[in-house]
Amino acid sequence: MDIAKLALEDGTVYTGRAFGARGEVDGEVVFNTSMTGYQEILTDPSYHGQIVAMTYPQIGNYGVNAQDAESGKPWVRGFVIRELSPVVSNFRATDSLDGYLAKANVIGVEGIDTRALVRLTRERGAMKGILSTTDLDDASLVAKAKASPGLVGRDLAREVMPKKSTSWEPGFETPFAPKTDFDTTKTKHPHVVALDFGMKWNIPRYLVESGCRVTVVPGSTPASTILDHEPDGIFLSNGPGDPSALVEPVAALRTLIKSAAESKGIPIFGICLGHQLLAQAFGAKTFKLKFGHRGANHPVRNERSGKVEITTQNHGFAVDPNTLPADVVASHVNLNDNTNEGLRHKTLPVFSVQYHPESSAGPHDSQYLFGEFRGMMG
Repeated sequence: MDIAKLALEDGTVYTGRAFGARGEVDGEVVFNTSMTGYQEILTDPSYHGQIVAMTYPQIGNYGVNAQDAESGKPWVRGFVIRELSPVVSNFRATDSLDGYLAKANVIGVEGIDTRALVRLTRERGAMKGILSTTDLDDASLVAKAKASPGLVGRDLAREVMPKKSTSWEPGFETPFAPKTDFDTTKTKHPHVVALDFGMKWNIPRYLVESGCRVTVVPGSTPASTILDHEPDGIFLSNGPGDPSALVEPVAALRTLIKSAAESKGIPIFGICLGHQLLAQAFGAKTFKLKFGHRGANHPVRNERSGKVEITTQNHGFAVDPNTLPADVVASHVNLNDNTNEGLRHKTLPVFSVQYHPESSAGPHDSQYLFGEFRGMMG
């Protein structure tokens, strides 16, 4: 089996066994604490630009299948695990993890001490890295890691968002997706315009299941074009990169918020990057977390109800709640580090959360938010 090396910008180098594709990639090295859901992680566009390490010791035992994909392909730059399962055992499996990554040209490495890697990342923060099967010289790899661009200041959403608008039809994303009896031609269903900055497929699935018809538009779409669609509600998706780099979408959101105020309410709902962009549109600031939140087991307190939700998360930046204006309140708080996990305007039907209520994979504690959004549209 071929050797693969993971080198970090601090000079640390890990040696393991290659699987999936061969080659060399750079990216920010991050970790995910989920025990399952690796295919959803691989295909989440929010991971674009990142080399993802899984904390669970064995990955790949149930293979991959069409139903679990969250986009049309894997977006991670590289995949790091302790042990690749030698057996694929699941009736839905159509390929192994090794074969899947090879076809998608994603480099994987197993045999690395992922516990040591995660401890290092927690202590020193997320770092730039190089994953390679071609250059095995430690000094060369560390130099490349130091010279790589990282994520700060980069608008990676433009590299993953769609090029044109589409009408989301139930099940259109994969022939294996469950069908519904929802008829998108019926005018009684409110029309949601979803701004796609790298949206997971389970989000429009839930919007449709909650009784909406959905038009997906690129996240870079101007406010005037969004309003031309005559939306009953506007949704802001997840996505990769530094939220402070998305200047034009934030400006468009300011226009949409103003329009919502003048019309007494086009509801706006944001998730993850959408939450950060909405906060910036209100005048708040974002900052980079030391090592981010990634996994399906993060406790969040709903400040309105006092209830705790176990949530799915994937973000390396956060909103500074101290910079929120007086008419916007923090609605959710992370119980691990007290960082902001949601906001809500006091008078307008505008709200967002930092985590992923659509789960996939993960707990379903927060799916009520889609119902709240649907209820705001009447």
